[in-house]
Amino acid sequence: MKIEAVDFFYLAMPEIHDIGDGSQDTLLVRVRGNNGQEGWGECEAAPLVSIAAWCCPMSHSGCKPVSYSVLGRIIESAADIQSLNAEVRRNSFDLLQADHTLAGIDMALWDLLGKQHDEPTWKLLGWKKPFPKTAYASQLFGDTPADTLQKAQRVRSDNFRAAKFGWGSFGIDLAADQAQVRAAREGLGPDVALLVDAGTIWGEDVETAASRLPVLQECGVLWLEEPFVSGALKAYSELSKLMRNPLRTAGGEGSHEPFMARNLIDFGGVGYIQIDAGRIGGITSAIEIARYAETHGVTYVNHTFTTPLALSASLQPYAGLETSSLCEYPVEASTLATQLTLESLSIDHNGQVHLPERPGLGMTPNPATIRQYLQPVEINLGDQTIYTTPSL
Repeated sequence: MKIEAVDFFYLAMPEIHDIGDGSQDTLLVRVRGNNGQEGWGECEAAPLVSIAAWCCPMSHSGCKPVSYSVLGRIIESAADIQSLNAEVRRNSFDLLQADHTLAGIDMALWDLLGKQHDEPTWKLLGWKKPFPKTAYASQLFGDTPADTLQKAQRVRSDNFRAAKFGWGSFGIDLAADQAQVRAAREGLGPDVALLVDAGTIWGEDVETAASRLPVLQECGVLWLEEPFVSGALKAYSELSKLMRNPLRTAGGEGSHEPFMARNLIDFGGVGYIQIDAGRIGGITSAIEIARYAETHGVTYVNHTFTTPLALSASLQPYAGLETSSLCEYPVEASTLATQLTLESLSIDHNGQVHLPERPGLGMTPNPATIRQYLQPVEINLGDQTIYTTPSL
């Protein structure tokens, strides 16, 4: 099968709000083969910049557009996707958005290969069977502790066994943070796992982050996510050493290539490595980290706050890891995100998510949703049009 075309669809809500909600827009990727089949993926990054990385002129030998390494390639096996993934990085290492653009293409290729072989992606990745994952309800802190309390009560009543709260105003005022964490624990009750996401608010300030540890440990929080920016390995390591079990640090969603994630494991001391297949370069890079984490005693967790398509893709890399059993499950996503696919991934009565058994990623984009939220794009260079949104 030869890659004949790669198409990008920039979708966005009518109004984008200045909040930590990545589901307000997305870049959907369609890869078409010469066999008439197509696969779908999704980039978790600024859509316009990612499109530009696909079609921009070559700047020099190490700064080629992603299209240079993709169009015309023959894809027949997992090894072919891995080879393509490596070639994009060789040819576009100085094009910083390349990893994000590659991520959506790589997802779509695994979807396409699964359809070609009539197998789910997790099986093509070498897993004998997929283990169900315990979904944690992923959401923002409420504007007030009372709001957070109500959110926590709601997810508990919805049968979730774990919940994460993050962003909002968390991390600015110690007393306010203490009230928010206690409200979350009160609403969830003693038996639902509680996770907290600081959203890199403290940069590399270990002292300020450490001041939150007493309330986190008092409330039995399982992890403190992204207390620092991704590259602050020394800060991660120092904070990790101050924690008492079960509290651990979590991070990795900002990793846009595998070495960044490995460094968090090797030098940052994280207990949980959170990988976004839509950022790290796709499923190919994500499974590399899943296997690395397993051999280094670190729990792998998906990161996704967007669509069912992205959720399915993010689950494939660690489908066969029984010990890595948590999965991020967005509960406050936009209508764009929730309606993007014809299928959904629902939690069962045990609060678990089961991977699709359908070929590829098992998700079909909804044409009506794409048309509703589509933002047409045209990129011109001089008097030449180098990109225009294709027909659906």
